[in-house]
Amino acid sequence: MATAITTTLRAGLPDRYLTPEDIAALFSVPLETVYVWRKKRTGPPGFRIGKHLRYDPEAVQAWTANLAAHDAA
Repeated sequence: MATAITTTLRAGLPDRYLTPEDIAALFSVPLETVYVWRKKRTGPPGFRIGKHLRYDPEAVQAWTANLAAHDAA
């Protein structure tokens, strides 16, 4: 079992690439929402490693900061 979740980067994100399940848990949304975001290109940028979808924690953090900046404007 992976224990990478206990090792965190700045802002509490894991020090590993995130799975769609991680993204859903992080934002408290259904997993299907994460896939809809990907399909519509409105969510954090993801990439494929073979058949597996992954997200870079730094890209997720930047995406979140961008949303917050647009919300504050």
